[in-house]
Amino acid sequence: MQKIDPQEIEIIIQDIKQAVNDADWVTASELLNLLRPQDQADVFEEITPEDQSKLIPSMDIENAADLIEELGDEAAARLANELNVDQLAEILDYMEPDEAADLLGDMSDEAADQALSEMEESDEVRLLLEYGDESAGGLMTSAEVLLQENMTVQDAIDHLRQTTPDSETIYYLFVTNKSQKLTGIVSLRQLVIESPSKRIGDIMTRDVISVNVHTDQEEAARLLARYDLLALPVVDDENHFLGVITHDDVLEIVEEEATEDIYRLGGVPQAQPSDQRAWFAIRSRLPWLVLNLITAMASATVLALFEGTIAQVAVLAAFFPIVAGVSGSAGTQTLTVIVRGLALGELKTKSNIKILLREMSVGLMNGIVIGIMVAIIALVWKEQAMLGLVVGTASFLTLICAAIAGFLVPVGIQKMNIDPALGSPILVTTITDSLGYLIYLGLASILIAQLI
Repeated sequence: MQKIDPQEIEIIIQDIKQAVNDADWVTASELLNLLRPQDQADVFEEITPEDQSKLIPSMDIENAADLIEELGDEAAARLANELNVDQLAEILDYMEPDEAADLLGDMSDEAADQALSEMEESDEVRLLLEYGDESAGGLMTSAEVLLQENMTVQDAIDHLRQTTPDSETIYYLFVTNKSQKLTGIVSLRQLVIESPSKRIGDIMTRDVISVNVHTDQEEAARLLARYDLLALPVVDDENHFLGVITHDDVLEIVEEEATEDIYRLGGVPQAQPSDQRAWFAIRSRLPWLVLNLITAMASATVLALFEGTIAQVAVLAAFFPIVAGVSGSAGTQTLTVIVRGLALGELKTKSNIKILLREMSVGLMNGIVIGIMVAIIALVWKEQAMLGLVVGTASFLTLICAAIAGFLVPVGIQKMNIDPALGSPILVTTITDSLGYLIYLGLASILIAQLI
């Protein structure tokens, strides 16, 4: 594909939209083929679903396959359901097997079976469909080149020339024995510099980092990142070689998991496109708001217990936002660090106590600084030394409690096999608010004689 200036891309995009408006599908597809798949997907998603299904048949099959691979899961599945079986099967044959499997997995079983029956090369896709979408098996693709231990270096080079693999899939060459069990790995560099007569079994590296086919995709991504790998072999329980996960797949996983965690931290259980219908958004978000309302009653209950104290010293109410605000922010800071550590697998059982003590130390130091500042504010603003002492001490203690809650809540939730990003924010907010009010109003009640 020739290089296109960014300004030219904008002109092409406008011409595509005009061609679509004129129902000139041939011109629209020709213009669309000038763009890279990523740019095609951006333009395509601005077109109505009805026009998408009319435009795709006019496109070159290979370009159509590349385009669909770049579309979001929901958009791709919706488009696939609009195509006739023959068109869809032809496009699936041009797609990467793992991408084709993901697309079929988002469709109904009946539609997927029909498409598979019409595909010319469905065996590998069927194999991938046996594994979950978020497992290493669902993510892997086949290795175009496998070497045998008894091959010579020259045999391996000849094999490479005969198979002419995609350049993006031969960073490493994996070696298997006669039983197809993974036994080693050879780099292209080794093949170039070694003597042609040497056996692959003698030059290969036997310490191969691999992942089980049922392993979660996040763990596979962590292995690739931790050991700086370009490709990760996938094996079954008996170490039979099944496929490979390449580094570009990791970028998709990272984006997907990061998006998922961000949504969950915000109380949204799943990613939602900006154009999603209001009813579906309400249905997914409202239950969490209701749960938040229920947990917020804990804070309200604490306040109700001290109605007498508040009535006698009304000025206490002026500092409610400060006490709740600083503790909530501190809890969120710790929570963010811990949830990230859990997501990346950085928190281990042996280090939990060390991390808890670190967060308590952070809370202690922050509490001292914030407590002194709040006490000074109360003293200057309300000209009451005792009020400053109460507010400052309460802020100090609640910051320590917030640090502890920000650590224990996500760790505890994960122990129950629940995603810590999903329920932690609500629980941490409830705990920090309730404890903040309890400590603040409890101290005020004890020292009420000095505050009146």
